[in-house]
Amino acid sequence: MLNSLGKSSLITSTMSKPRLEGKVALITGAASGIGKETVRLFAENGAYIVAADVQDELGQKVAATMGSEKVSYHHCDVRDEMQVEATVNYTLDKYGSLDILFSNAGTIGPLTSILDLDLQGLDNAMATNVRGVAATIKHAARAMVARKVRGSIICTASVAACLGGAGPHAYTTSKHALVGLVRTACHELGAYGIRVNAIAPFGVATPLCCKAYNLEPSQVEENCLNAANLKGIVLKAKHIAEAALFLASDESAYISGHNLVIDGGFTVVSNAAP
Repeated sequence: MLNSLGKSSLITSTMSKPRLEGKVALITGAASGIGKETVRLFAENGAYIVAADVQDELGQKVAATMGSEKVSYHHCDVRDEMQVEATVNYTLDKYGSLDILFSNAGTIGPLTSILDLDLQGLDNAMATNVRGVAATIKHAARAMVARKVRGSIICTASVAACLGGAGPHAYTTSKHALVGLVRTACHELGAYGIRVNAIAPFGVATPLCCKAYNLEPSQVEENCLNAANLKGIVLKAKHIAEAALFLASDESAYISGHNLVIDGGFTVVSNAAP
């Protein structure tokens, strides 16, 4: 009886241990939506976090809500490599290490037809969604390699990276490129024990999405539910944050180069495309 109780207690203790205890994470696009939810979940699981964004007021509010000891805000426009490098250096100065990068900052870009494509908008989408991610991977990986940290790098892709017609042209193009970047980075950084993965969500009613399409969250969710393959559940930012937590934790210790699609089967069912 005592042995049984002792074993049960050990299992409970192991299961209740924070999954990111003592680890340091840098999260871009952290002021709202998926990034904000991931900050909350990572903090609850024991991580120290630098929340980076260009939305200073919102970002500072996120940090204040979570507690200044665990979460701090730093302004970072990922299109500017100097700001990215400064943010990584801030993270190292603040917490002494960098174990996790969640490169989540992104933009949707122009919604126009290919016949009227705004090429400047395309350039901006590529600058944020591809060049910006490349900059964050570059400088975070440098820090990890220099400190011999077997880190985890996670990037936000999209179902639009898996097929055509699931997003605007610029957005789809950039997310396809991002997945290619994840795979090449995985190839090189594996030698240092650093894992690189992507997360590809179906439609989520984030502030970015709602603003781009000029819709209320309930309208975005209704549209997504109508198009979805998996019925009876609406994809939320917390579901994406939970996937990021898995990829950041030691539970995914041998997963690298993977694009984790969170779409309820949308991309693998022939009648799911809109």
